[in-house]
Amino acid sequence: MEPLSPIMLGFFGSLAAGSLTAVGAIPVLFGRIPSRATRDLSLGFAAGVMLAASFFSLIIPALDAAELRYENAAAPAAIVCLAILFGMGAVALMNEKLPHEHFSTGREGPEAASLRRVWLFIIAITIHNFPEGLAVGVGFGADGLSGGMPLAIGIGLQNAPEGLAVAVSLLGEGYSKGRAWGIAALTGMVEPIGGLIGAGIITFSQPLLPWGLAFAAGAMLYVISHEIIPETHRSGHQNKATLGLSIGLVIMLFLDVWLG
Repeated sequence: MEPLSPIMLGFFGSLAAGSLTAVGAIPVLFGRIPSRATRDLSLGFAAGVMLAASFFSLIIPALDAAELRYENAAAPAAIVCLAILFGMGAVALMNEKLPHEHFSTGREGPEAASLRRVWLFIIAITIHNFPEGLAVGVGFGADGLSGGMPLAIGIGLQNAPEGLAVAVSLLGEGYSKGRAWGIAALTGMVEPIGGLIGAGIITFSQPLLPWGLAFAAGAMLYVISHEIIPETHRSGHQNKATLGLSIGLVIMLFLDVWLG
């Protein structure tokens, strides 16, 4: 049996990571909804995983890849800095131009009265999840299993509490248990699309490797700052959220060193 190509590894790795969104939302099917403090702790954990993955699995390898191509010490740093900003800007642009709705702050983006509320939720989570799938795909495309596996595991771990948060929020909006779970599961399925794109771009154009790695990192950093951390601090559970972030960060760091 021939080994899978980096592109297929990126697709299946991000598919597995995205599927854990559905796994995390399973408690709503049985009416077992954790407290808000516990949910904020778990979302803080998700932020910590993403933060560590951005630096240790994406930004540092991006610098290493750029240094192999450029002798000037300033060039690798400049490339990675620009790519991070491009990644953050791309997600910010999607956030601005696509109509969507956050569970706590309401609608953002252009007016979209014709869109049903559930689709506004789905667009919001799509904006959130696509960069994660992109990061996993870029990791596999850059360095095969050793580059993508820590990212896939880390992103998968943080998808579980996000899936639960989405499902619980939809329950609060009046959706049935089954429908809330189904929508939460569906939001994770954008990740394999991002994974396929990320792995494909890096596989076919190696000079884009440092750009792709740092771009994916910037996209995730925007999501952490703009979405996850403000959400975890909104209900007065900052201490628990920060504890969760700390645990998630060190676990992802350990996974990256161990598996990478």
